[in-house]
Amino acid sequence: MKKEFVVKSIDSAPDGAPYVVVSLSSLKDLKEGTQTQQPPFGTPKVMGFSNMNDMMKDLNKMMSGLGGGMQSGITQLKLEMHEYKEMGLSVGDKVFLELSKAETLGV
Repeated sequence: MKKEFVVKSIDSAPDGAPYVVVSLSSLKDLKEGTQTQQPPFGTPKVMGFSNMNDMMKDLNKMMSGLGGGMQSGITQLKLEMHEYKEMGLSVGDKVFLELSKAETLGV
């Protein structure tokens, strides 16, 4: 299977390691204009608390909004620095991602 994408962003590794994270967006999504800008951690949620105990009880509910709201339609790849430099990618470039299943023969 071969899919066409556009490079949406290129970010350095969050932990300072020698790799970059390349975010790809489907060309189909960009043409249709279905993508909307969302905060990176989903929709902000505001919760009111009357006392400290209520806040601690509902802390899990608050935190659940942070992790599960990643942007949909975004494919991210982790590339080593030498791979990134070799490819010469920049934001807005069209790229193709080809997936194939490994053939297993025998046992």
